[in-house]
This record gives sequence, structure tokens and C-alpha cells, in this order.
Amino acid sequence: MTVSAAELLGELLDPGSFVSWDRPPVPVAASPAYRGDLLAAAATAGTDESVLTGEGLLRGRRVAVIACEFAFLAGSVGVAAAERIVSAVERATELGLPLLASPTSGGTRMQEGTVAFVQMVKVAGALAVHKAAGHPYLVYLRDPTMGGVFASWGSLGHMTFAEPGALVGFLGPRVYQALYGKKFPEGVQTAENLYRNGVIDGVVPVSVFRRIVHRALTVLCDGPVPLPEKAGDAMPPALGSGSFPAGPQERVAVLDTAEVHAWQTVLISRRGDRPGIRELLRHVTDRVPLSGTGQGELDRTVVHALARFRGQPCIVFGHDRAGQSPEHTMGPAALREARRSMHLAAELRVPLVLVIDTAGASLSREAEERGLAPEIARCIADLVTLDTPTVSVLLGQGTGGGALALLPADRVLAAANGWLAPLPPEGASEIVYRDTWHAPELAAAQRIRAVDLREDGIVDRIVHEYPDAAEEPADFALRMVEAIAGELAGLTARSPAELLAARHLRYRRLGLRT
Repeated sequence: MTVSAAELLGELLDPGSFVSWDRPPVPVAASPAYRGDLLAAAATAGTDESVLTGEGLLRGRRVAVIACEFAFLAGSVGVAAAERIVSAVERATELGLPLLASPTSGGTRMQEGTVAFVQMVKVAGALAVHKAAGHPYLVYLRDPTMGGVFASWGSLGHMTFAEPGALVGFLGPRVYQALYGKKFPEGVQTAENLYRNGVIDGVVPVSVFRRIVHRALTVLCDGPVPLPEKAGDAMPPALGSGSFPAGPQERVAVLDTAEVHAWQTVLISRRGDRPGIRELLRHVTDRVPLSGTGQGELDRTVVHALARFRGQPCIVFGHDRAGQSPEHTMGPAALREARRSMHLAAELRVPLVLVIDTAGASLSREAEERGLAPEIARCIADLVTLDTPTVSVLLGQGTGGGALALLPADRVLAAANGWLAPLPPEGASEIVYRDTWHAPELAAAQRIRAVDLREDGIVDRIVHEYPDAAEEPADFALRMVEAIAGELAGLTARSPAELLAARHLRYRRLGLRT
């Protein structure tokens, strides 16, 4: 049963808080038959058009809302409905409000022809302006959402969710059958299938979407929470420059870390029980998972989310060691997901945290044909020029271009047993010696350890392991979260122009002895 616009708003917003922004629909050219259809639709739906707009409170937060009414001519959008949508988007932008949209529609209103069809352009344009101003736009797709509505304002959200079982697609099944004389394949145009294929971020009921919106807006709109002046005193300090003062314990830790052979670091980083990005995310707050590229690709070797690290808002993206295996390594889609996270961080004006923990990118025909190397290049270029604070974390293995693609940040942290190399040491040994027996020797010679990377200006700060993160996963994760939070707090106090200039200078000088 299709949920009405009023029912949707009643469940999404705080009780009694909705205030309509709607004015009488703008007049449109209409034949007598179409005029009769409009009157009948209004009587059936109890609304004067196929969309309702306004504002309300969501857990006390002021938000703008747009909701389709399917009972009004199947939620179709013509000139009057599009004008109402655009006016609401523009008003939300002017007021600086986050915007929530919930379409359910058969698409463009056929009775108005091509002029209704091209309304998609002005709707998309208004949303682009809203997003460019740094205001969040979140979408909840209801059953059904088809055609031009899905192909415009239904697909432009920073985050997009759908109700369970919703029919979501571009070309309607009835139209497909009429045009091609056969049924559209079953199970394709469902919310669940689109989620599995990286088109939308999740499939949840309205009550859960309300909680997701609250968390997301807490991250995106509330700003950072000042860290306590001595936030690091309760935990062992990180090594190197940063928020915490150096002390005797740090000097001992530096000595211990420096004494670990590079090959031993590699072996430690490969332990199956070593904590990865998911362990870090267990110790953050207001986490909202994201999924896929939003363009039909999903790679299970990576994770991204909105989150707060001890009150510091950010978008997190990184390699997921739990999703990797020798047969399943990161491919081009993972890097396109990374670029989605970069784009979201810049557009929403929140910092970006990148977590490196990969045995290497996929070596396959599919990866080559789908543009693995160009995606690595684009990630690097995007990060170097990204207009928002960035922190990169070398958490474990850092092999090849798949690791380098997430490296160039304003600040680079490393776990004590994290490492970075152009190839696994075995691969480097094969190139240099035509065998893999010299891997330990190559690991040492290439200076891949965190301590070497810090000396060479690649890493800024080392977070220690006592003696190995796998032996103390929760404590290590807490130390790393604390260190990331400290870096985010420091970076957000600087202007974007200052960050960009410092980042350019940092990477311009890499490898030069001064």
C-alpha cells in the first residue's frame, strides 16, 4: 500500500511541526479533459498537486521537506509540480536548511508533453545550487519512483535510501512491455537490487530513515565539538608531531618501533586478527554507512560512512581488510567509491579521513578494462586539490597504487606496524632478483616502515602498538581514534586556502633533501 505524502511527513517529522510552503499551483495550458483529470485527482488525493513542500522539525532540528503524493495522477510531475519543487529548493537554500525529499511517482506528466519533460532540468539545476552552497540533500525513495523523477531529483541526494520493496527504475515495466513485446526482467527495478549494486545507500522503513537523517545532520550541520585540553593524557601518546607532548614513554616507544625489522612489520600487518577500519568505526559516534558509487558499482573491499571522531565530524573512507582475500582485491569501483567520498566531503564542507589497509589492487583483465590505473590517477589528483581538510591513516598494509591513491592528505598518520611500498616485498624481490627469497632484504632497503616514512617526510605521526595491534585491538583503536580526532581539530581551525597551499608545498618537496 502506497504511503501518502501526509502519512510520510507525519512519521518523518516531529508531531505537529510541519508548516506548508505551498501556494496555489501555477496555471498551465490544459484541455477540458486534462482539466477534468486535475479536478478528479485533487478530489481523490486531497491535495492540489502531486507534491507537498514545507518545513518542520526532526528531533528538534529545522528541515525543509518535499514529498510526492502518488494518489494525484500517480505522482506525475508537470510544470506546476516542478515549479513547487524548485521554489521549495530555492527557499531551503536561502534559509540554509537541510533538504529532505521523498519522491513516489510514475515520472513526467504525459498530459503536458515535452514542456513537462524538460522540467527535470530546472529541478536538477536548483538542487545543484543548493548542494553547491554546502547544504545537505537527503532522499527517501518510495514505491514506486520511476522515469524522470528518479532521473532527476530522485537521484541527486548526498545520501539516498528507499523503502523496502519499492519499485525504483527509469523505464516502467508496462511501458517496456508495450515497446518491446516482452516483460522486463523481474527483480531488477527493486530497491533491494539497486542497493546490492551500489546505486542507493540502503533500504529502510521510514522510522529508520528518520534516525539516519538525525545522525547524518548531526555530523553535517552541528560542527566540531572542542576536544578537552588534555584529551590524550589518559592514553599512551602517539609518536611524532601532533597534539600530545613527548615524554619518556614516547622515547622508549620510538626505540622499540625502530628496532622492529621491516620484514617483521610486514608479517605483523598481515595477521588475520589485526584490527582494521571496522574496529575504528566501533569507537566513533553518529555513524551512518554509505554504500557504492551511487552509479551502479559496489566494491566490498572498502567501507565509507559519515561519523564523528570524538566530536569531530568527517566522512570516512578506507580499505576493509575483512572484505579482502587473495582472490578478492580492490578494483576500479573501490576507487570510484573513494572519489564519491572525496566529492561529498568537499561539497558538504566536512573533513575527509582515509584509511589505507590493502594488499594491493586487483590484477585482472576486468580491472584493466574498467580503468584501474586512470582511477588511481584521478584519486591522487582529487586529493591533492581537495578543498577540505584531509587525514590519511596508514593502518596496516600499504601496497601499490591502491594505497597511494588514498595517501596525499594534509596529515598522514601511521600505525607503528603500518607500511607503504610500490609492491609487496615479494614482488619487489621478483623484479630485482628474479626470486622471492630476498623479500626481507628489499623490505628493509626500500624504507617501507612507519619510522622510515616519517624520517622521509611521508608520515607525520606514528600511533604505537603495544607490541602489536592484534594483541590489544580495542586499546589500539581508541588511541588511533584519539589521534585522528586531534588532527581533525587542528586542521579545521585553518582556512581552506592555507591548507591547500601547505598541502601543495608538502608534496612538491617530497624526496628533496634540504
